[in-house]
Amino acid sequence: MKIFTKEQIYAGDTETAKKQNISSADLMERAGIQIFNWLHVRMQGAQVPIHVFCGIGNNGGDGLVVARHLITHGYNVHTYVVNCSTKRSKDFLVNYDRIKSVTKEWPTLLNCKEDFPAIDANDIIVDAVFGIGINRPVDAWVKGLFNHFRASKAYTLSIDIPSGLHTDQIPSDLESVVSAAHTLSFQTPKLVFFLPETAGFTVQWEVLNIGLDPEYLFNTQTEAELIGKNEVLPLYKPREKFSHKGTFGHAVIIGGSYGKMGAVTLASKAALVSGAGKVTGYIPKCGYTVLQTSVPEVMVITDKHEEYLTSMTIDVEPSVVGIGVGMGTEKETVSAFTTFLETIKVPVVIDADAINCLSKSKKALKALPEFSVLTPHPKELERLIGTWSDDFDKLKKTKAFSKKHNVIVVIKGANTITVFQDKLFINATGNPGLATAGTGDVLTGIITGLISQGYEPLLATLFGVYLHGRAADLIIEDFGYQSLLASDVINGISEAYLDLFTQPESQTPEEDEEETKGKKNEK
Repeated sequence: MKIFTKEQIYAGDTETAKKQNISSADLMERAGIQIFNWLHVRMQGAQVPIHVFCGIGNNGGDGLVVARHLITHGYNVHTYVVNCSTKRSKDFLVNYDRIKSVTKEWPTLLNCKEDFPAIDANDIIVDAVFGIGINRPVDAWVKGLFNHFRASKAYTLSIDIPSGLHTDQIPSDLESVVSAAHTLSFQTPKLVFFLPETAGFTVQWEVLNIGLDPEYLFNTQTEAELIGKNEVLPLYKPREKFSHKGTFGHAVIIGGSYGKMGAVTLASKAALVSGAGKVTGYIPKCGYTVLQTSVPEVMVITDKHEEYLTSMTIDVEPSVVGIGVGMGTEKETVSAFTTFLETIKVPVVIDADAINCLSKSKKALKALPEFSVLTPHPKELERLIGTWSDDFDKLKKTKAFSKKHNVIVVIKGANTITVFQDKLFINATGNPGLATAGTGDVLTGIITGLISQGYEPLLATLFGVYLHGRAADLIIEDFGYQSLLASDVINGISEAYLDLFTQPESQTPEEDEEETKGKKNEK
């Protein structure tokens, strides 16, 4: 799914109005009806007080459309205009006149704190104050209104984006942004829904199709894309009947040190389970028995040193190398790693201490092969690109690093973002259960295993990040967030593969009715 910028959405609105020969007010009507339909399906006429707060721009116009349709369908609606400026948009004024034609209770004008209405915790707030076009600080009294929303503890539904939140920068004042329980985003999610500093402003989000011109949406290139099942399924490479282990490559996992052999064990097993034909672990001597007995399917080559790596001389011909898991950063290890980078001729997945070695050695960084895949956790990323002021600055610096070295960088997190050149690929799978030791090693193994099978490094990374998160999603109900282990995620990889081809279960009308009755009885 493409993630459009606000400028691209504005251009799409214009193109749609032109091609479909409709006015911008008609497009606003279409968007507002979609919001109303979403509410109507869920509320079914329930007389819960609904407070619709409208700004005086186009987002406020959307809110007025929603309020008008709620009124004409008999809902208990209270409409307010947040009178924060004298500049009203044309389409806001059109819909301000239209709502007056369906009710004797005109929208209440709010001008200051003394105007704030009483809101009960069981009420519903529809936030249509500011949209994606906000370009100035929020007035103090409007900030007070947003705090009034929070204090009420009422369910808050934001239209398109939580009011006060920018699409392309981090808010300087967190209290100047609405805290939404749910956001209905027009046509595309917003990038800020996926960043650590701003994702918390909406607990959930959902995209509503407002009918923007399909040709425009298809042809417009975006900086960011959301990667889910629909995006990764076409990447899958089916296996031929007469395939053999040599068909799917030979992956080598280099890493491990005294006390950290679990990392290599996890990465090696994940590479096998994700589909590599053969896997060899290159490890210090102390790990021989550990790896050989933990994963008997993995072959083992040992370094001459007992406790850490000093040479990294591989006497096999790998298809891909995953390096760094549990490796340590001893002086000899850094030197051997640099030599390895200068001589390696196959794709490389670089994780953990190998990334730390890069940050310690300019020579190693200079030798970094093009199209390498780097999978740092936040602190490792910071050592690589330097500190950042906020999440947008982090993305900017990561893109610059990717372009300079022509490599793929995986920013691991709740919404893992893969960066290549100027493109951002945001993963849609995963959960907090992954916040445990070893899951990063598993990801390294998965990506390495996919490249071994012939996937291009970027596609292997997108597919691997998805499988990693989806494996955790499928098994989390059996373990809970706190008890999930990295080895459990490996066991879920096979389920994630099978899930690619699982269709949603369809129910008959009779089954739907029985399910509804059952839920009512449960209540």
